[in-house]
Amino acid sequence: MRKLLIFGNSGSGKSTLAKKLAEQEGIAHLDLDVLAWQDTFPPQRNSLSDSLKKIQKFTRGKEGWVIEGCYSDLLELAAIEADEVIFLNLPIAACIENAKNRPWEPHKYPSKEEQDENLDMLIDWISDYDDREDLFSRKSHEAFYENFPGEKTMITENI
Repeated sequence: MRKLLIFGNSGSGKSTLAKKLAEQEGIAHLDLDVLAWQDTFPPQRNSLSDSLKKIQKFTRGKEGWVIEGCYSDLLELAAIEADEVIFLNLPIAACIENAKNRPWEPHKYPSKEEQDENLDMLIDWISDYDDREDLFSRKSHEAFYENFPGEKTMITENI
């Protein structure tokens, strides 16, 4: 069974692909958004040690799983056990269009309306993908992809 990491820009289709593969292959699915952040306002990141514990708890005892997210630091932690990565390296315009058409994510927002209130901020975030130098940037994702020792797939258009 696969132990798979899916990553890319916001709006690249990570959640959609991960859910599809998890269902088709009968493997567990983890969205890193649910463990990366503390439940505070304004949101603050959990420590890497806390996130690692949660990732290990998720992967422990499972023959197969898919983990998806845009956090290069957390992907590095999960990569120790992964045997495959998929980099959704879509053009920014495609990611923006996907974000505009995104279905409600009830594990992140209480309502579709509250999710849509963040759309302008999300589009700005997506637009900065090539210019950022952080753990969420194209540069960081490309480096993670290049350094991953297992099976690698790069997807450059919506599937």
